[in-house]
Amino acid sequence: MKKKILAILTIIFSMIYIVWRTFYTIPVEFGTFSMVCGIILLFVETIGMFESVIHFSQMSNMKYATKAEVEDKDFPDVDIFISTYNEPTDLLFKTINGCLHMDYPDKSKVHIYLCDDGHRDEMGELCKKMGGITHLVRDTHEFAKAGNLNYALSVSSSPYVVTFDADMIPRRDFLTACMPYILTGEKIGFIQTPQTFYNPDLFQYNLYSENRLPNEQDYFYRDVQVMRNSSNSVIYGGTNTILSRQALIDVGGIATGVITEDFATGILMQSKGYQCYAIDESHASGLAPEDLKSLIKQRARWARGCIQTGKKINILFTKGLTIKQKASYITSITYWYGAIKRFCYIMAPILYSVFGVVVVKCTIPQILLFWLPMYLLNNQSLKALSNNITNVRWTNVYQTILFPSLFLEVILETIGFSQKKFAVTKKDGRKGIDKGYKYRQAFPHVIFLILSMIGAMTSIYGIFIQGSPAGIILLFWLGVNIYNLSMSVFFMFGREYHRKTERFDAELDCIVEYEGKKFETKTKDISEDGVSVKLHVPQYINCDKGVKITVTTPDYQSTWLGRVVNVVTMEDYWKYGIKIVNLEECEKNEWYQIIYDREPTMPKFLPKKSSTVDDFMINISKRVAVRDNFNRTLPRIPVYKWLQTLEGPKIFVNDFNFENILIKKSSEKKAKQKLSIIVSPEIIIKCTLKNDDLNCFALYKVDNCDEFTNNDGFAEILHVWLNEYRQEERNEAERIKIYKKNKGKEEFDSEVKYV
Repeated sequence: MKKKILAILTIIFSMIYIVWRTFYTIPVEFGTFSMVCGIILLFVETIGMFESVIHFSQMSNMKYATKAEVEDKDFPDVDIFISTYNEPTDLLFKTINGCLHMDYPDKSKVHIYLCDDGHRDEMGELCKKMGGITHLVRDTHEFAKAGNLNYALSVSSSPYVVTFDADMIPRRDFLTACMPYILTGEKIGFIQTPQTFYNPDLFQYNLYSENRLPNEQDYFYRDVQVMRNSSNSVIYGGTNTILSRQALIDVGGIATGVITEDFATGILMQSKGYQCYAIDESHASGLAPEDLKSLIKQRARWARGCIQTGKKINILFTKGLTIKQKASYITSITYWYGAIKRFCYIMAPILYSVFGVVVVKCTIPQILLFWLPMYLLNNQSLKALSNNITNVRWTNVYQTILFPSLFLEVILETIGFSQKKFAVTKKDGRKGIDKGYKYRQAFPHVIFLILSMIGAMTSIYGIFIQGSPAGIILLFWLGVNIYNLSMSVFFMFGREYHRKTERFDAELDCIVEYEGKKFETKTKDISEDGVSVKLHVPQYINCDKGVKITVTTPDYQSTWLGRVVNVVTMEDYWKYGIKIVNLEECEKNEWYQIIYDREPTMPKFLPKKSSTVDDFMINISKRVAVRDNFNRTLPRIPVYKWLQTLEGPKIFVNDFNFENILIKKSSEKKAKQKLSIIVSPEIIIKCTLKNDDLNCFALYKVDNCDEFTNNDGFAEILHVWLNEYRQEERNEAERIKIYKKNKGKEEFDSEVKYV
């Protein structure tokens, strides 16, 4: 109820603001140019207000899909269509593997088709090798993806169809969890599930926020789509969707003649009276674009395709659509004019502060009365109604990043210069950063940033030197734009990839076997290249020798050979990074399912406390930080003990890693060439001087490593040493805490005495 009241207040104050702007703020008396600029700004604000009204009214009146109770025998036949054109084989392997592992009461009712519009022999070989897949190719290739899917429809017959893009990997429960939503007996056209991603999108990655921000598309699929249930205007996203074949037949199949065939198909279904639902449960994950060119090409296609669809279908006059549906779909199209709106919002304060062009005629009291309540309510409503998935600040950042790239595309499509060819978003792995391209894309942002900074300095001069209070509002506007543009420049400058494959946090049961020893432990993270495992007592594992790894989940188990490539000391355990060196084909299916049959580990919500200062500091600190390339392959174990030697004197052992040992030198004596360190009566560590030029330390090479590393007694002693070291650390921390507390008390008492 509170959210509904908040939405209503936001709509009311937004409308009051627009009325005030329309009748009282157009700078008519300041010349034609000022008046035209003022009208343009008002126009884009009015469009924004219209979008907000539709948006908040839908968000405050949510409707959720119902789920039927379906007996196993009543689950129908279903066709799975995997669309591909030029994607790499390994990417398709993961998607097909996910489809083959989907649960279903009767798997003979699941018919999987690889719809290969690239007509590639390797795809046929892949289908044959994996089994249970029909490789579909067609003689002609008209209408791109839409034609490809329509051809698949013509050679299949199941009453329900599931569409997956080439990179979208379904989880085991996709069919069993989603099918009951479409089997309620209601006239349902499709059930749309979210498009989630197992890798950070470029916004997360380039802004060093993959652990802070949700995926940029999360808000649309987890919130906006679900809120559109109430007006039956859910957008068909093209993948992760269950569709009714009858609904597709009634609209003539997948729509052709537009480059966003999914968007058009959904509208046509709803115009025929089909109810379409979106659910917020994620049951498949895909690959977000990994380079700037692919991202811009993808968004340009979406923008042009939505505008194309709007013009071709003529939404305002389409029979069968209600007023609510038409209004909802109009906002889906006007959204892409955000590039033009963002340009106006950036240029308006620059025109006044830098060039002296009045765009809005108003006073400070009017701003506080009409603009401020609307602004604050919009911020609060978006945060509250989006369940903290996004906010106004990050929405503005995303739009600012993309507006120069989409500005011309939107204008050209609007005036009739349409994109006819369907452009596939490339999914062929990470490439090196094209510096020339990213600098060209960043150039508009840099120019606008410089102009905004000049405007900000002019405003500051007006406030403090000329005593103009109007500069305060102008300075705030420019400050917001400077932040958005700065983040855009950070984004465009990019960030290098240091990993070939994605790494996912996952604590799974794991067995590590090395030279007859077996350690039962947990994984820390997993990837296609290997795992890292937790060992609370460090173990000697030679990085040149193989180690056998078995990872187990409730549904899968995979065993393979690897080798240790790095060891990192954590707070209370050692993390061993183990790279795969031999993964049998029969194990690969299970291993990939262990990796991808899971909820993505990306953040789902914004941090509770986050500011523009945090965003700046994170980006600046991460970009100037020097990457540590030092890679240990053995655990560094702290000892910090005096131990007896066979040679006579005691020595202070600082730390060791099984193969080397670091000893504190006596200031008056030169390090001995040979040492025999007594660990226990049965265990002697024999070592030879390796480096005597380490200030007050000497580094020794351990000569008899194999003798004591396989000794169970040594493992027990090592465990005792570690516990003693950790206890001493805790004691030291407590001593420091008490010292600081007492020191503060003494200083306070001294001050009191002095007073």
